[in-house]
Amino acid sequence: MLKGRVHKYGADVNTDAIIPARYLNVSEPAQLTRHCMEDIDRDFVKKVKAGDIIVATTNFGCGSSREHAPLAIKASGVSCIIAQSFARIFFRNAINIGLPLLECAEAVANTGAGDILEIDLSGGKIKNLTKNMSFTATPYPDFMAELISAGGLIEFTRKRLASRRHQSEV
Repeated sequence: MLKGRVHKYGADVNTDAIIPARYLNVSEPAQLTRHCMEDIDRDFVKKVKAGDIIVATTNFGCGSSREHAPLAIKASGVSCIIAQSFARIFFRNAINIGLPLLECAEAVANTGAGDILEIDLSGGKIKNLTKNMSFTATPYPDFMAELISAGGLIEFTRKRLASRRHQSEV
């Protein structure tokens, strides 16, 4: 179960707005987070707290396919992003690092900045605790849910290889 305060954005938030190109020579998540969203929300890094949630309208993560964008968001403490739609490459990059994304137009339309949301990823359930409203997003297929639960593709693969090694030793 995820729970956090909403930071709300509009349409076409591109990867250059999420982490400006001038910081792409940085790959350390802790350094990336210092510049997350700074070109569209100068105070984001001061406001964001662990567990917070980004809500946006359409085409979130459009632009170049840089992996730095979802990594900066996750490193900043954001637990989930909800939007009407995502750029496909951003969606995949986020899932690969274990950052959950949900598409739910109704939740976006009925959620404002500062609202508190509670999210059950396994069922795709979104509750706006501030407005006492509930919404349903399409839950993840089992494989994607496993990737997210493991913390991303690399951790999923590490755990799977370790499990296979352990089984072959038994």
